[in-house]
Amino acid sequence: MTRFRQAVQNKEFLITAEVTPPKGGNPARMLEVAKTLKGRVHGVNITDGSRAVMRMSSVAASVILLQNGIEPICQIACRDRNVIGLQADLIGCHALGIRNILALTGDPVKAGDHQKAKSVFDLESVRLLKLIKKLNEGFDFNDKPLPDEALDLFVGAAVDPQADSWSGLQKRFERKVEAGAQFFQSQLVTDFERFNKFMEEIASGTDKPILAGIFLLKSAKNAAFIKRNVPGVHIPDATIERLGKAKDQLKEGMKIAAEQVILAKELCQGVHLMAIKTEHLVPEILELAGVAPIN
Repeated sequence: MTRFRQAVQNKEFLITAEVTPPKGGNPARMLEVAKTLKGRVHGVNITDGSRAVMRMSSVAASVILLQNGIEPICQIACRDRNVIGLQADLIGCHALGIRNILALTGDPVKAGDHQKAKSVFDLESVRLLKLIKKLNEGFDFNDKPLPDEALDLFVGAAVDPQADSWSGLQKRFERKVEAGAQFFQSQLVTDFERFNKFMEEIASGTDKPILAGIFLLKSAKNAAFIKRNVPGVHIPDATIERLGKAKDQLKEGMKIAAEQVILAKELCQGVHLMAIKTEHLVPEILELAGVAPIN
């Protein structure tokens, strides 16, 4: 029983944060950042080729965290592996002591730094969830028994409460629950009225915890760039103006993130914090939000 899984079962307010693996063979910076999160989060998400940018294997990076007493949530995406590779890595995760998995489809290759690479996509996130459910029951993709024991992976999925299609969001969320998702981490939330509607009209039908995605906006320029370039993300003009007027825009961004954590506490069972390249600020954001350290 991992600490994160136990916290889910105990219905604690869940806190996770995202860390990217190194782009090279030295994990020192990743470890340094992850250690600042120790005692403040239930799990550290290790991304798997996020935005289709090449980095160290999420499995290898998760093992490094485990060796240093930090509980990982290992992201596994479908873009770069066929069904054989996916099963091999999932079995490897279990054998290496990794228990928390976030099942993702994966960002398109054209978004990243190796645009001539070939995408695989044998599966997508819902079918990956079904595959993990099978492996946990002791069967492979072809329904053949696993002769060397079943897995015990605690699997979650992503959700975008601000998706354009409400019916599409509901259908996909329900399919992920049915496929075996035990928790959900959301894409970044900026519209908490819509998020509340999602919680009341869609997520209320399940007991699976939802973690609201909280993104640290570092400046007005950063916020405007995200609003302009990230599909489906709407950052209110008032937020951008607030950042622009602040003497210290990074500090103001931290205050905004803390305010969002407080809002999320009233609506759902957790938060997933994304502070790209400034992950060490996550503990301070949690302090501003009045969130106590984790025992």
